[in-house]
Amino acid sequence: MFTGIVTGQGIIEDISTDPEQDLAVLTLRAPGHTENLGLGGSLAVNGVCLTATELHGDTLKVDVMGETLRRTTTGSLVTGQRVNLERCTQAGARLDGHVVQGHVDTVGVVLERIDNGQWTTFRISIDDQYAPLTAEKGSIALDGISLTITAVSPANNAGSHWVEVGIIPITLAETTMGTRQIGDKLNIEVDVLAKYVARLNEFGGARS
Repeated sequence: MFTGIVTGQGIIEDISTDPEQDLAVLTLRAPGHTENLGLGGSLAVNGVCLTATELHGDTLKVDVMGETLRRTTTGSLVTGQRVNLERCTQAGARLDGHVVQGHVDTVGVVLERIDNGQWTTFRISIDDQYAPLTAEKGSIALDGISLTITAVSPANNAGSHWVEVGIIPITLAETTMGTRQIGDKLNIEVDVLAKYVARLNEFGGARS
């Protein structure tokens, strides 16, 4: 589990793909994020929970299966690109963000970026399937960053749903959001509580 509080940025050093195995291997330099990580340890990379398969100092390798490549922006990463990093949460640690699983639901696109002086508004597209799982003042993870939704599209906006978030300067500086522009793609993970409520309703709600 993660909290969506990004603790640093890493750099993609190499990407190798194996179409026959439907797999990619990423080599990632992650300063400050490999100490006591261990093989099999979890690291969120742009909000995607990945498992360390090799470790060499500040550098690690992770395997990325086809499902993850297709469901997230991981398949479009390039060598030299910076990514958001977060180690998994220790038991008893402060939950400064919200519960983030590292299980990305979909990919959105930056529709608007508005500079408001002391903070910046981003409007992000979201699939019709996931729009009902968002709410004003609810939580959302964008590229692994825990953010509060400030506005949502009307329920009748089928085919063009969006969410808006406000981001303060320190978050812009310490994460990849500072470089995001209109047209860029972002990983989206909606609130896990909303997903479970929606699934429960599919079965007719709670049963005694």
